[in-house]
Order: sequence, then C-alpha cells, then structure tokens
Amino acid sequence: MRLKEIRNRKSLSLRALSELSGVSQRTIEDIERFDRCKVDTAIKLADALKVSLDELCRDLPSED
Repeated sequence: MRLKEIRNRKSLSLRALSELSGVSQRTIEDIERFDRCKVDTAIKLADALKVSLDELCRDLPSED
C-alpha cells in the first residue's frame, strides 16, 4: 500500500487526511505501519486523496 507516499506527496498531515476521509488518525497510522486495511477504509482514503484504489493499494514493480 502506498498511503504514506501519496499522503506525503500531497503534503497532507495525518490529521488533515483524517478530516478529509473520516478515517481516524490512529487507523491511518496503523495502515501506514502494517500495510493493510479493510476495503471500505481504502475507498474512503482513495476518495480523499483523489486517487484510484489501484494507485493506492498496488505496490510499484521493483526495477531490477
């Protein structure tokens, strides 16, 4: 999951993303730490960040 990367790219604090998405700061912290969440939570975050679920959830392929 690329939540922290996208949140930082958009210059959003945890608090700001929490307010935009309706997801608690603690939940966002846990998602960034453990790299997993429920689908309904991912949808809220993707909507707030104005990205697709695919962009939020899919890790970029590593370059070899």
